[in-house]
Amino acid sequence: MDFALAADWFNLLSRWFHITVGITWIGTSFYFMSLDYSLKAKRPGEAGADGVAWEVHGGGFYHVQKYLVAPDNLPPDLLWHKWAAYLTWVSGFTLLVAQYYLNARGFLIDPTVADIQPWQAIALSLGSIVAGWLAYDALCKSPLAARPALLAVVVFVMVVGAAWGFGQVFSGRGAFIHVGVFVGTIMAANVFLVIIPNQRIVVGDLIAGRKPDPKYGKIGKTRSTHNNYLTLPVLLMMVSNHYPMLTSHPHGWLIVAFILVMGALVQHTLNRHEAGDEWQSYGWAVPVAAFALVCTIFITSQRPKLDVSAAGQVSEARALELSAKHCATCHARRPTHPGFTEPPKGIALETTADLRRHAAAIAQQAVQSKAMPLGNETRMSDPERAELGAYLAALR
Repeated sequence: MDFALAADWFNLLSRWFHITVGITWIGTSFYFMSLDYSLKAKRPGEAGADGVAWEVHGGGFYHVQKYLVAPDNLPPDLLWHKWAAYLTWVSGFTLLVAQYYLNARGFLIDPTVADIQPWQAIALSLGSIVAGWLAYDALCKSPLAARPALLAVVVFVMVVGAAWGFGQVFSGRGAFIHVGVFVGTIMAANVFLVIIPNQRIVVGDLIAGRKPDPKYGKIGKTRSTHNNYLTLPVLLMMVSNHYPMLTSHPHGWLIVAFILVMGALVQHTLNRHEAGDEWQSYGWAVPVAAFALVCTIFITSQRPKLDVSAAGQVSEARALELSAKHCATCHARRPTHPGFTEPPKGIALETTADLRRHAAAIAQQAVQSKAMPLGNETRMSDPERAELGAYLAALR
């Protein structure tokens, strides 16, 4: 088995595992947020659980109780919801290594953005991941913690600022995926370094016969809520590399800002619905989220377009020459690029018939969005893109 095939299998299995544990983590987060909002509070002065809910699923009935601090007697078979979060981050980081670190020149670096070496790009990546968590954790431990709305705004600005910074050093794909990694690391670290340790303190107090301090539960709840509201934006960031309309835009940080707003408002709508609030109290979030979506679509439609008409008439021979130079190293029936054993997506671009068949995709990916070649490894220039675009336009 050659290296490229082994790398493909490693990437595929890592991605499959990442999706599986990610679904588990997100599903658990959504369920417990929904459960918290649907619990019926006990009457003042009444003993027992602080919240109770009856649920039906799969033909069975479930009686769920919640204690804000802890029950008087801790059961021996306590379930800890943590491994899905840990494994999601580990598998995600494994994918980052497999896709972006091992293929840094193709996926992480764009010499037209910053002509840096792979080791420099990887160092910046690792540094940003650590710095992001340290900055977020410091904010949550600052006086801002007493003002949740202001804290949320500051965290929003921090993430958008990080998106702008990533856009100055990484390729478009690399920048967007790093926003996802940046936020995903914060979410996983919230579980690993705050939520679970705080729960262990409470359990330890109960075992020792001490009364637990409710502040640990409150802190954990705040971090869990942050995770819940960040989930939808992170999911979109993780699939963004398939959409050059996002990743190749010169103002990607602005798109990230609107994605954060959209995702948070959709999640807020779901949460308040589960809580049984009146539509009048949260319905405003839907049109605002829709407006943010319209703004995002408008921004992507306004990206600068390459004027292909200036290239004049381009011959078939010249188009094939450009394809051989910039496309066919990967998109060949037998690729010569060391990272591929087969043409990506089964698309070969070696003949006139190939160019005709995939003309629209080539125009989008290699001419207007400049998403291809990957990382612009072959340093395809704008005049060359215009020539290829002029040839493709003449085929219509």
